[in-house]
Amino acid sequence: MNVEVDAIERVLKNATEALESSKFHIYEIGEAARQEQEALATELQRVMEELDDTITAVDKLEEQYRRARVRLVEVSRDFKRYGEKDIREAYENATQLQLSLSMSREKESNLKAKRDELQKRIRSIDRTIERAEALFSQMNVVLEYLSGDLGQVTRILESAKNRQMLGLKIILAQEEERRRIAREIHDGPAQSMANLILRTDIAERMLAKGELGVVKEELADLKRNVRTELEEVRKIIFNLRPMTLDDLGLVPTIRKFTQDYEEKTKIRTKFELRGRERRLSSGMEVALFRLVQESLTNVAKHADATHVTVDMAFLSDAAVRVVVADNGVGFDIARWESKVAAGGASFGLVGMRERVELLEGTFKIDSNVNAGTKITIEVPMGDGTKEDMNHA
Repeated sequence: MNVEVDAIERVLKNATEALESSKFHIYEIGEAARQEQEALATELQRVMEELDDTITAVDKLEEQYRRARVRLVEVSRDFKRYGEKDIREAYENATQLQLSLSMSREKESNLKAKRDELQKRIRSIDRTIERAEALFSQMNVVLEYLSGDLGQVTRILESAKNRQMLGLKIILAQEEERRRIAREIHDGPAQSMANLILRTDIAERMLAKGELGVVKEELADLKRNVRTELEEVRKIIFNLRPMTLDDLGLVPTIRKFTQDYEEKTKIRTKFELRGRERRLSSGMEVALFRLVQESLTNVAKHADATHVTVDMAFLSDAAVRVVVADNGVGFDIARWESKVAAGGASFGLVGMRERVELLEGTFKIDSNVNAGTKITIEVPMGDGTKEDMNHA
């Protein structure tokens, strides 16, 4: 172990030295970019001032040239009043002003192009400075980590590993849920639909033979079967994403789910509501419903319970507390915690705790062998709380 620690320390030392050197070079790049930015800004200011003067001069020359052309037309038409000398002077004056105006316009165009180029270069240098500052800051963070004690680095790596394992468990749980849904659809609606198609074929043959009474009975039976399967499909859809969450909110959705849960599992289920009912943000309502759903699913799978209660309390406007308690077989909390520390616990409760922590809430388990289990979840409502249900 000491050899491994020494090797890691050497690697960290070499990495730190390389980063320090790179950080110095990045600092030099940033400083050079700032100096160039200042020089370009000074040049841009000079060009802008010269451009303003040129635009003013162009405007003045345009007015003078317009008057010169008017003068030239005037003397060219009135031969009685103006002589050849007047015409020549008017022509030369207009020509000279036209030349000056052309040169000034070209100068204005060149200055605008130079201004645009300088502005483009300044924006590019600004991005270079921003990237250099970001890299410099990131390197400082990395160096701070690397400069810490080896135990701290080990803990960081272990934390990253745990997060990766949690991510993998989430993916596996999602895949398991997809398989479960696929089985439900295959064994339920899909099989029934295939049966319905077969029976409609039989009904068509009977209709062709003129057996109307038998066909009528068959169609009535098919209608009953279709209604039954439609109800099954609705239950599957409800488990995937209860539409009542968006329409009615969290409390009615949980109330309906507990009723369906009792009917399906034959576990006596009681739902209690305390405090003033509030609408929460969509994401919060989905998260809390999934936590209740998973808690009750765990009761059905593992608790061997005959009774379960779901107690939901709105604690003023600050937080929501949900307590799911059953009278099942329970388990040893200390043993479970040791499994969690060793990475051997199942994803169910661990994943629930992680999700509650992501909501900045608290997750508590109280359980003893043969004494049931109580899960307490409390999360802050946050800024997403909507108006109470009476005023929604």
